[in-house]
Amino acid sequence: MSVYRRALLYFRPFLPETIWGGVLMLAGIAFNLIKPWPFGIIVNEVLAPNKAQPVHALLVRWAGPVSPAGMILGLCAVIVTVNFLAALLNMVTNMIFVRIGLQSLLKLRTDLYACLQALPLKYHDTRRSTDSSFRVAYDSQAIQSIYSKGTFIFSSVITLVSTLVLMFRMDWELTLVALAIMPLVVLAIFHFAQRIRSESTTIQERESDVLAVAQEGLSSIRMVHAFGREDYEVAQFRVRAAHSLEASLRFTGTQMKSSVVIGTLMALGTAAMYYLGSIHVLHSQLSLGALTVLSSYLIMLYQPLEALTYTTWALEGAAAGAQRCFEVLDHEDDVRDAPDAREITGTHGGIVFEKVDFGYDDTRLILEDINLRIEPGQTVAFVGGTGAGKSTLLSLAPRFYDPTRGRVLLDGHDLRAITKKSLRRHISIVLQDTLLFSTTIRENIAYGRPDATEEEIVEAAKRAQAHDFILRMADGYSAQVGERGGHLSVGQRQRIGIARAFLKDAPILLLDEPTSALDATTEAAIMETIKELMRGRTTLLITHRIATIHDMGQIVVLKHGKIAETGPGPELVSRGGAYAELYYSANLGTPPAKVP
Repeated sequence: MSVYRRALLYFRPFLPETIWGGVLMLAGIAFNLIKPWPFGIIVNEVLAPNKAQPVHALLVRWAGPVSPAGMILGLCAVIVTVNFLAALLNMVTNMIFVRIGLQSLLKLRTDLYACLQALPLKYHDTRRSTDSSFRVAYDSQAIQSIYSKGTFIFSSVITLVSTLVLMFRMDWELTLVALAIMPLVVLAIFHFAQRIRSESTTIQERESDVLAVAQEGLSSIRMVHAFGREDYEVAQFRVRAAHSLEASLRFTGTQMKSSVVIGTLMALGTAAMYYLGSIHVLHSQLSLGALTVLSSYLIMLYQPLEALTYTTWALEGAAAGAQRCFEVLDHEDDVRDAPDAREITGTHGGIVFEKVDFGYDDTRLILEDINLRIEPGQTVAFVGGTGAGKSTLLSLAPRFYDPTRGRVLLDGHDLRAITKKSLRRHISIVLQDTLLFSTTIRENIAYGRPDATEEEIVEAAKRAQAHDFILRMADGYSAQVGERGGHLSVGQRQRIGIARAFLKDAPILLLDEPTSALDATTEAAIMETIKELMRGRTTLLITHRIATIHDMGQIVVLKHGKIAETGPGPELVSRGGAYAELYYSANLGTPPAKVP
């Protein structure tokens, strides 16, 4: 389906309003076509009177003798009235079309943002967030441009056809002269149209790059200042901005060249019609007033034609932006629910990884042959070196990703047979880097349960050891956390993330380095509360702090994406394997002396 046909789907809900706007548009065009006639009558019947004076005769029949000054005054009043009515109709029509265009923009933006929210993490992992933001904020505006330019093209075509009909009736020879340049203008339009679309796409991509560099540099401003890299970041921004500038200059150059070509062709047609029209007047084949009207119609013919040229190119530019939006909307979700997926209202929390392989692409597996059974209510800690696949394994439980091979089961049911939404309602997550939204502390804690009461929110904060520092803030629970929680320390952000998990109170708990940003004293207090929360819940815990999980019942050691060993901490130490290496490297004991 072409971009334009796809765009039409967004206008279909507004078809009745569009039809009503089209009717008003036709009325406005009619008044525009009447505009030149009052002055033509003044020329023919007052300034240079000829034998035929039908308007003067009509006025004499209705109102008696009319002086030239009175006739001029009356026709001038008609000119004002016609122009006012034409402007009023154009204003109402434009308001209708602008409103429809903005409603279409709202629908596309909402669909685009909803699609980005629904697409799996694998999609976002391979793309810059700034490019997605650019498509939502800027590329989506193309749908409004397509609608406004489309209605303008419709209006211009009607005006052109109506003008041509009137000109043919007045003097077909002059009309043919005016039309002689049309094939050349059409050829010029098609010649430049493809270049315009290509260069418009390049500009949008370059502008997306500029936004990406600016956003990344400003979001990392502390790091930039800490390492004294201000000049480097400015240089990087300048390079991307220069690329955008070059693309804009090429686009502008193409537009200017086309403007020269189109303008010259139209000037040629105008000069030819003026020449032949003047000859017709000299030979009494055409009245001076009729030539005046024809001259006005020539402007009405060429101006829409010239505007159509630029509108066509603008439409090509808008099509490039719309295509970038439709690329997102057409992207398939590779973490789809099965056709017969069902909603769950409760779970025991038994999780099984059955011959699971996973890779972000086909070239390398991150997890390989994972077989693991986690009983309902059991706590399992995952340890291993950086890049061992711990976080990836945890991400399979809420279906952030689906296994490349094998399957993950919950209470004996394949996760793909459970709707993602109902599955995730039964899972609480505390990430290694707690993400907060630019709103209040209260709303951040209640993010997973927006209907929670104030008492429940406060209780969750207390259990996460966050209540005291929240009360010390000027606005308490109504305090704004800033962009990405920038008004809070790392430890404070982590505690709010833990409070969020407490409040959700889900039967499955995923903890990814939940105490990594806390000092030893706070960590000990938090871990006691977390252990209390773990009771009766299936808990999957990732941590590098071996001392935190050494006494937990079940530890899974991952190495190069495979399960190296499982079991209780003391038993794993006695085996002298991968876990023992981690245990001793954390200075938690003295490794046995090697036998010579």
